[in-house]
Amino acid sequence: MSLTLEQKKSVVAEVNAVAVTAQAAIAAEYAGLTVSQMTDLRVRARSAGVFVKVVKNTLARRALVGTSFECLKPKLSGPLLLVFSQEDPGAGARVVRDFIKANQKLVPVAIAFGGVLRGPEDLQLLATLPTLDEARAQLLGVLKAPGAKLVRTLAEPAAQLVRVLAAYCDKQQAA
Repeated sequence: MSLTLEQKKSVVAEVNAVAVTAQAAIAAEYAGLTVSQMTDLRVRARSAGVFVKVVKNTLARRALVGTSFECLKPKLSGPLLLVFSQEDPGAGARVVRDFIKANQKLVPVAIAFGGVLRGPEDLQLLATLPTLDEARAQLLGVLKAPGAKLVRTLAEPAAQLVRVLAAYCDKQQAA
């Protein structure tokens, strides 16, 4: 079924609006997936805050103009779906990685992150990026560690004295 000019314009505008605000994008071949499998992928993506869209390649090329994902243009050939991570750069990669575990027919073709085109082998790298909350927790842990170590170091001489006195008392009571 062919799209009218107005429908094409709306698809381009929708994908462009998402691409402008997205953190990362993945282009993947979906040939061989059933409708129920595609629905499952879309449900997983929606729950993770990820935008998934099957778009004709010519429309996708137009939609990516002026975004940090223009680097994907040379890889847009064949039946592809676009996965955009909105808030968390690794969310889309995690959705695709987890979906691939059960459905080998979804094949990543290219990944764009930070305006750089990456190969499909970097899917795992992007999927293991920490979420914003995890990154904040790691940073707080790093910032907290020197203070905690200082407190332990300052408290250790007093603790050693108490242990020596306790051992001396135990020795005196035994005698």
